[in-house]
Amino acid sequence: MYKMNSKNPEVSIILPCRNEEKALPICLKKLKVVLMKEKLNAEIIVSDSSTDKSPEIAKKFGVKLVKHDLEGYGNAYLEGFKVAKGKYLFLADADGTYDFGELPRFIRLLKDGNDLVVGNRFGGKMEKGAMSGLHKFIGNPLLSGILRLFFRTKLRDSHCGMRAIKKESLDKLNLKTTGMEFASEMIVKSLKNNLKIAELDINYSKRIGKTKLKSFRDGWRHLRFMLLYSPLFLFFIPGLFLFLFGLLFLVTLYFTSINLFGVQLYVHPMFIFSMFILIGYQLIFFSAFSKIYAVTHLGDKSNFLDKIFKHVTLEKSLIFGSITTFVGLITLITIFVKWIGSDFNDLWEIKNSIIAMTSIVLGVQTIFSGFMLSIIGIGER
Repeated sequence: MYKMNSKNPEVSIILPCRNEEKALPICLKKLKVVLMKEKLNAEIIVSDSSTDKSPEIAKKFGVKLVKHDLEGYGNAYLEGFKVAKGKYLFLADADGTYDFGELPRFIRLLKDGNDLVVGNRFGGKMEKGAMSGLHKFIGNPLLSGILRLFFRTKLRDSHCGMRAIKKESLDKLNLKTTGMEFASEMIVKSLKNNLKIAELDINYSKRIGKTKLKSFRDGWRHLRFMLLYSPLFLFFIPGLFLFLFGLLFLVTLYFTSINLFGVQLYVHPMFIFSMFILIGYQLIFFSAFSKIYAVTHLGDKSNFLDKIFKHVTLEKSLIFGSITTFVGLITLITIFVKWIGSDFNDLWEIKNSIIAMTSIVLGVQTIFSGFMLSIIGIGER
């Protein structure tokens, strides 16, 4: 027998709601039919920030209403989680796009040992017009593809709003984002915590009422979050490429010249390649800053960092940075002595000056970045 709002529900169904007075009653009716049919001990939570009649509708249906008036997809779920009592949490939009008859399948997959189950709208039947061409052929495939690349997952529809998660698994994630990027955060942190994730093909229908999605703004928020949680792709790979590219051509131009498309390159391009080295080196340190912050403040884990801390210490950074700076200073002093010996006439020491400048800046970067890494990494040690 279906028990609405029981004291110890097995399942908590959370519906984020913002001005869904047309779709909400349809969704709640369908949910009641499913729960009665499956004899589930469940509670329905409507997490609401509406200015229309949605709250009144929720009260009429006798569900648990969380009236917070905080804008944002993530906020709606974060507020709903606070009152959820179920062992299993089922999440879905209250806009009529999802088939609530799929609910039992999601719960069964959780009971079979999965921690998180995510719907795949591209694997089931998608009603014509349910998803715009921009989202169907560009936005969703692109963002899901980036997530697969960055975080080594096989999920095909990482932004699907229908999903289910164990309460004990959710408690490990420490979710914080308030907007649409909440969907990405849940998956990324689940992957970081080595949770078992399953994907379930579902059907997808046209929504009832006006969409709240802002294609480019919300897409950027998803992408921004994934980049922030993947310093390897945001900082390290571009930084390493710039550093090695700049170093290769700086050394080549120091000893010889380069003929590029009929143009003879001599000294002055060395300034550009020196700039590449310095920018690349700093980006590599930024990747370390980001990763250590994620470990010490966001609950991320890294066996690689544990090994790094054993070998790369503040003391070693100070020694390496001091040597590099010293080499640059000695080179500058040598040039200065030559200038004095020439009675302050013009000198052809551009190459050595560039090398000296590059060495000094690299050394100073190493010294102070070493201090910064130690400060951020205090919690890790």
